[in-house]
Amino acid sequence: MSTLEHTLATALEVKEGRVAETIASSAPGRAAPGLRRRAWLVPRALLLADVVGLSGAFLLATLVSGRSGLVLFLVTLPGWLMIAKVHGLYDRDASRADHSTVDDLVGVFHVVTIGVWAIIVAALLTGLGHPGLWKLTAFSALAFAFITTARACARAGCRRTRSYAQKTIIVGAGDVGQLVARKVSKHPEYGLEIVGFVDRDPKQRRSDLDNLTVLGQPAQLRELVERFAVERVVVAFSNDSAEETVELLRDLSGADVQVDLVPRLFEMVGPNVTVHSLEGLALFGLPPAKRFTSSSRLLKRALDVAVSAVALFLAAPLMAFIAWRVKHDSPGPVFFRQVRLGLGMREFTALKFRTMKVDTDQDEHRKYIQEVAEAGVATNANGLFKLERKDAITSSGRWLRKTSLDEVPQLINVLRGDMSLVGPRPCIPYETETFKPHHFARFSVPAGITGLWQVSARANSTFREALEMDVAYAHAWSLGLDFRLLLRTPIQLVRQRTSTA
Repeated sequence: MSTLEHTLATALEVKEGRVAETIASSAPGRAAPGLRRRAWLVPRALLLADVVGLSGAFLLATLVSGRSGLVLFLVTLPGWLMIAKVHGLYDRDASRADHSTVDDLVGVFHVVTIGVWAIIVAALLTGLGHPGLWKLTAFSALAFAFITTARACARAGCRRTRSYAQKTIIVGAGDVGQLVARKVSKHPEYGLEIVGFVDRDPKQRRSDLDNLTVLGQPAQLRELVERFAVERVVVAFSNDSAEETVELLRDLSGADVQVDLVPRLFEMVGPNVTVHSLEGLALFGLPPAKRFTSSSRLLKRALDVAVSAVALFLAAPLMAFIAWRVKHDSPGPVFFRQVRLGLGMREFTALKFRTMKVDTDQDEHRKYIQEVAEAGVATNANGLFKLERKDAITSSGRWLRKTSLDEVPQLINVLRGDMSLVGPRPCIPYETETFKPHHFARFSVPAGITGLWQVSARANSTFREALEMDVAYAHAWSLGLDFRLLLRTPIQLVRQRTSTA
């Protein structure tokens, strides 16, 4: 080892030793400020992203319009950041594990709209500048695009750091607690690092959770939080009474810990749940199931036709290449046609690029569905509904399945009106043999290419969990939900491809 390398190694060891001393000298078991604190890291990263995005939008708008107005921009810049703070655009990542930039879009739009009006008012009151209509219009569009992009990059960078991870303890090691642990373990993007369970009488652990241990009993929770520098506690039912659980959480009130509660009727709580109160008593509001009115159907159909037509036009060269690959790999048709069930259980022929040989026995898939429909049965890494049959899948089929490009022809089904862009997965008729009565509610909305379970869980969910999310979508449908799911779909596909690479 050279002298320089030895010096650097020694310096690193000293630095790591000082960091360890800093942690040890802080409050018992607590991480030193800024070391493993998402609540410290992410707001600052997002603040910097907003400044960079606004500055970039201003500079580009200035180059395009030829007007400066630098002083006016600098005067109003703190106001932009204050408006973003009021809209909660810096505070949600620490408390909401699944918060993403898509969830910020409405808030960013409000900030840009209010900010532009603030510039106009400031210009009239101070006379510091005279921004033209063209520049304001260009600046508004650029600011929305640049801020959104900068925030996405900032979050992606934060997720790669150790400071983003939140050490988590789950109270309750029963079926629900282990379900929470399984979901967390399948989604590293949540940034939750499970330390273990706390339970007085734990159930036998699932086979895929062998690495997690029971740390102790609920009475030891405060001590465990301090010992392991825990930042999040998830209460997922335990054998303790409600009064004991309340006292347990009150004991955490001064520990600076995020507490998440799994509601007792969590199966009924969907994306449209609201929280309101009666004299301070918190209530979960479950709206009645959405009914498709004529105007709702028209708007959803208009969105489907517009997006699918444009997507098919843009994807035409890619589809031609895929068709050539499919024909080149094995004899048979380019498309795989299969009867599926759509709105009102109406049968239609779904189109996909063929990924298997033409003589593949389809009865094997029926047996597979019967097996995975059992409660608690996990699925293979190839996908929830795609049976792993290496001998039957073509070389192009493996690539198509991995990228989900085999589903691109379903845009034709959307254009025909058989499907929608967003909705429950179009199921095969024999799959309904495993349904419970409430699962048929999924047929009250059109089937879709993407949907709630595809975006939220993809292959990580069990068959039952996927059905429950389809029902939740049917009850919670709205155009806003459709837009959010559409925007999240490309992110999920990239994330899936990265995790399987």
